[in-house]
Amino acid sequence: MDSQTPNTSLQRLQNVEKRIVRVLELAGGVMDELCNPSGPIKEFLSSHCGEFMQLIKDIQVTLRDEIKSACEYRPFEKCDYISRISNEICCKKLEYVIAQLDGMKETIDEYHNAV
Repeated sequence: MDSQTPNTSLQRLQNVEKRIVRVLELAGGVMDELCNPSGPIKEFLSSHCGEFMQLIKDIQVTLRDEIKSACEYRPFEKCDYISRISNEICCKKLEYVIAQLDGMKETIDEYHNAV
């Protein structure tokens, strides 16, 4: 882990990226050691594999936390746009219904006047 704690999501993800690079370096080192003609050194493999596994766990935890925090982020949660638009649509519908009713009233009045 770093000595200073990253405080933004981007910094934490950049830290994960660095860890992934380190994991790949460890995997490459282990592969090189396994290909060694004189045979692999057990202590080397053990230390690299241990560091590899710890980094994988750290990466998983960090990514899980970042995904969880991203799911909790709702930038439009307090936005009233949808309710305002719905109200405007309802008002337009009511205006249309009132216009239709006025037209019907005029037709009825014309019918009564003609009779």
